[in-house]
Formats: sequence, structure tokens, C-alpha cells
Amino acid sequence: MTADAGPRRVCVCVPARDEAERLPRLLAALAAQDWPSPLPVVVALNNTSDGSRAIAERFASEHEGALTLHLDEQTFPPGAAHAGTARRRAMDLGVAVLGEDDRAILLTTDADARPPRDWVRENVKAIELGVDLVGGALTLDEDEAVPPLVRSRWEALSAYWRAVREIEDEIDPVAWDPWPRHGDHTGGSLATTVAAYRAVGGIPPIPSGEDASFVMAARALGFRLSHPPSVWTRVSARTDARATGGMAAKMKELASSSSHAMAAPSLDQWRERARWRRVVRLAGGDARVAALEAGLPPMTCDVVVVPAAIETAA
Repeated sequence: MTADAGPRRVCVCVPARDEAERLPRLLAALAAQDWPSPLPVVVALNNTSDGSRAIAERFASEHEGALTLHLDEQTFPPGAAHAGTARRRAMDLGVAVLGEDDRAILLTTDADARPPRDWVRENVKAIELGVDLVGGALTLDEDEAVPPLVRSRWEALSAYWRAVREIEDEIDPVAWDPWPRHGDHTGGSLATTVAAYRAVGGIPPIPSGEDASFVMAARALGFRLSHPPSVWTRVSARTDARATGGMAAKMKELASSSSHAMAAPSLDQWRERARWRRVVRLAGGDARVAALEAGLPPMTCDVVVVPAAIETAA
């Protein structure tokens, strides 16, 4: 059932595991959103042994006019205690909060993120322009100390990905995802209509990469994705990971003296991929691109990204 046209209903969905320290910062950022209050927020605690539940309940009672908190707590068995099941649980609960309103919007972020005041509004604005999913750019939280090595490598990788986006936009532009755009669509900041979420069958319950897999599956069904620069969030540079393959794991790699974290495909490979996408897109559209690209072998990481340059690996 699809609700009559009108203001979009939203729900923010957050998986959290042992986040007693950082959860209040996220909830404060959500309570400060320039969105009609109260903002529905699902916090799905999973395999948690600290005081996250009590902290979240206390925050909700103190900010009752700003947030409507839906708190859930689960203990998944070891084989299922990972990011995929946790985010799926949070977003499935979000669907339950919103009911069968296909126009409604699920937003998900991480418990250690800190979105700006207009995060919800800008996500909704982007979807109102005619897309079904919106990725948010990730930026290091300016309130946290970041080691110089990590910051310089982060900036170098950001420059690399800007170069990749330029190649894609020159060779294979997408009408609903125009320049200027970023390329992030991770669990740190992702919005989807309920219609797209239900059509895909929800977040895949896989140990890592659940966000990218969901987005690819949605695109393969014909749903449209955009990356407007107005949608972004702050992320933590912490290295104590709660999930395998998540942001903290990436930060730990960037903090290592090894250059492994800086290995990436050459820009020539991206040019070849963009030309392939263009041919497939002209023949079968974006859905065909997503369906076929999911089955391609990964690109070879044959360069090392360094500040101000891209050097060929030895």
C-alpha cells in the first residue's frame, strides 16, 4: 500500500553494539535535526554488554519532544553477530514503525557517526528530486583527534576518488546522479524508500559489505541512486572496531605503517570500466549495469595512492 502524496515520513535506523560512550553524541545530533519533531529513531542494540540501553533510554526521556526512540535489544549467535544482521534488524524495525508506506524513507547511520543538522532534510530533498536511494559523503569528525598519517592518507584517497568520479562523469554520466557528486553509499549515511527496501528484501545478512550489496541489488531492480554533495555525515577515526570490515577497520589500516590500505586500481582501469558501463547502459540501462557489474571480478589494485600523486606499486 502506498500512502497518498504528502510530506514524507522518515525513520532513522541505527545498529549499535557496546556504544555507551558514543551513542549520546549521535542521539544529540539527531535530536538537533531541523526536521519536524519528534523524529522517529530505531536503535537496535545487538550483543551489547555495556550501559548503552540505559544511556539511550535516559537520553530519550530527556529529549522526548525531539525524538521518538524505539529501542530494541537482541543477542545474535556467534555466526550471525555481524553488521549485516544488525543493520537488517534496525531497518526492518524502521519499516515496522513506518508501516506499509512505500513513499516513506528509511535512513541509516552508524552509532559513532555525527550527522549535521540538515542531514534528514537533505536526504528527503534528494529523494523528492526523483531517486530512490541516497548515499551520504563521509568526512572525519572535526571534534576528534586524528593522527597526521591517517589524515594525510584520508585526504589522498579522497583526491583519488574525486579523480575516479571525474572519469565516470566524463565517459558515462548518469542523468539522476549528476556532477558535482561524491561516491559514498555506506551504512554511515544511506537513505532508501521503503518501496526499494522491500523490493530488495531488506539488508542482506552478510558479515560485511551489506550496504554496498543492498545498493547494488536495488539498482539491479531499476531503483535510482544519487550522491548529492549536500548529503554527508561526520565519521569517527577510531580504530577499535565493532564490525568486521567497517569504518574502524579502515581507520586501523590507515594508521598502519604499511601501504596496503593505500593500494587501489589504476585510473586506466576505471576508464575501461566506465567505457564498459557506457556500452551496457546504452543497451540496457542502469539496472543492466548493476546486474552485470555485480558478477565482474574485482579490479587489480596495481597502484599505491600517496598524497598529491598516484604512484605505480613496485
